[in-house]
Amino acid sequence: MDKAVIYIHGKGGNAEEAIHYKPLFSNCDVIGLDYTAQFPWEAKEEFPLLFNSIYRNYKTVEVIANSIGAYFAINALSNQQIEKAYFISPVVDMERLIADMMIWANVTEDELKEKKEIQTTFGETLSWDYLCYARENPIIWEIPTHILYGEKDNLTAYGTIFEFVQRTNSILSIMKNGEHWFHTDEQMKFLDEWIIKSSK
Repeated sequence: MDKAVIYIHGKGGNAEEAIHYKPLFSNCDVIGLDYTAQFPWEAKEEFPLLFNSIYRNYKTVEVIANSIGAYFAINALSNQQIEKAYFISPVVDMERLIADMMIWANVTEDELKEKKEIQTTFGETLSWDYLCYARENPIIWEIPTHILYGEKDNLTAYGTIFEFVQRTNSILSIMKNGEHWFHTDEQMKFLDEWIIKSSK
């Protein structure tokens, strides 16, 4: 095989999820990125090493990234030789997402700055370091990208996705009634058909 497709999972996912995409790329090796990074600054260290260990064995590489995996990829792989990217429910504006979570948790910026980390009732830990990193490392992404977005995504507003699409010249597909997490039979069928169409 001359070509590899690297799958980058989201929070709570794993590299084994790459198996789902193998039938959709029958002429490529599909490889799950087995990473440990929990934060973008860790991904920035880890991802290029993992990427290069795969890339050196192929002529071309494409990337599929899911949710926070897409944010990590944008943050860590923007200057790599990636032919095309497929983003599923990507987090494209981390500063905005953290600000939204602060509103949901009724936490002010001063409180977060003072306490550094605050646990929320919805299971996320708000981090001052994370917010500062997102502000200090604006996204630059010039790789040809297809984005799949669920109309009912509860993490990323349509306006945020639309702004990213405009800025990066990406191609956006929206699933009516789709959610952030694509997991039902209907959603996965839509996702598979989107990948097949976008990969042509």
